[in-house]
Amino acid sequence: MAQLSSRMRTLVQPHLADIEPYDPAFTPCKINLSANENTYPLPEGVREAIDAALAATPLNRYPDPMSNDLRDQIAAWRGVERGRICVGNGGDELLYNFLLAFGGVGRTLLTCPPDFSEYAFFASLTQTGVERVWRDPATFDVPRDELLDAASRADLVILTSPNNPTGNLVPIDLAREVCRVCPGLVMVDEAYGEFADACTTAECLLDECDNLVVLHTLSKAFGEAGIRCGYVLAASDVIDAFAAIRQIYSVNVLTQAVAFAAVRNRRTFAPVVDEIRAQRERMVQELSALVEPLASQAAVWPSHGNFVLVRLPHASDVRARLRDEFSILVRDFSYAPGLEDCLRITVGTPAENTAVLDALRAIMECDGCDERG
Repeated sequence: MAQLSSRMRTLVQPHLADIEPYDPAFTPCKINLSANENTYPLPEGVREAIDAALAATPLNRYPDPMSNDLRDQIAAWRGVERGRICVGNGGDELLYNFLLAFGGVGRTLLTCPPDFSEYAFFASLTQTGVERVWRDPATFDVPRDELLDAASRADLVILTSPNNPTGNLVPIDLAREVCRVCPGLVMVDEAYGEFADACTTAECLLDECDNLVVLHTLSKAFGEAGIRCGYVLAASDVIDAFAAIRQIYSVNVLTQAVAFAAVRNRRTFAPVVDEIRAQRERMVQELSALVEPLASQAAVWPSHGNFVLVRLPHASDVRARLRDEFSILVRDFSYAPGLEDCLRITVGTPAENTAVLDALRAIMECDGCDERG
């Protein structure tokens, strides 16, 4: 990863001197299954609705700073008041603002790795301490008693459901108990929530847990990663704090217009989500069959997101061969503690999934031939 020059290390704030920026490890390729994007085309009619919304949007005026029209659309969808919603420039801005508003020097964020690396990164930017409750190395489930004990001493907690990159869900009763014992705020990051069963969202706890924040994004299920739009649901006074510290006009007029059209046409995305869920199960089954001969050297985990985590011997080499020989990009997590020899594969279109499965078979058959001499 890129590091700051010696000159910059002397000029930035001391706690930023050793900062390493987020690296998506992107390489141009024919098939990109590395970023958990929705690779399907927009449903019929949605692109036209978006184009019409963009054409009708004036560019010479500042955007509505609170995205109120969009908040009204989301409020009607989610069954909450507008005052319980804050829209941001992607879920990432809202994650950062969560740490900026409620973290800081002398405060501690609790996370459950392996999880999204940006949690710890944003904590470092805001000088928030990080405590960790590590997931079970075999199942990636969170140890309940250890989590509740740590949450009772934390200022902030972030739980991810489904968890990136492992695909696990946080049970509703566990989320409730974490909210009960934590003296501060608890965020449940549901960026991939639309790919899970509807009954698994923590939104059902919002009325009883006034310290709960639920994060959503339009980047995944709605195929709008390029517009950068996310939102949080929380108690109105929590939303007031988000609104108070947000950057002015952070959600531009074009993003608001596209997001409004996408949310208004949200039902048309259901068949796409259903197809991704079906393809996810196909990927789990076929990958499991593929790695079965490798026994304890390999594993495939069930997932509730639009991605599958797989462990393969020499995963970094496999990732490089997929890229160089087949022009397919997947995400290598071998560097991350607890994820040795793990690749995360986004669930793409049927043709993309077939391509990556065929490529993996070819690589593994070649490796088998080499071993047999």
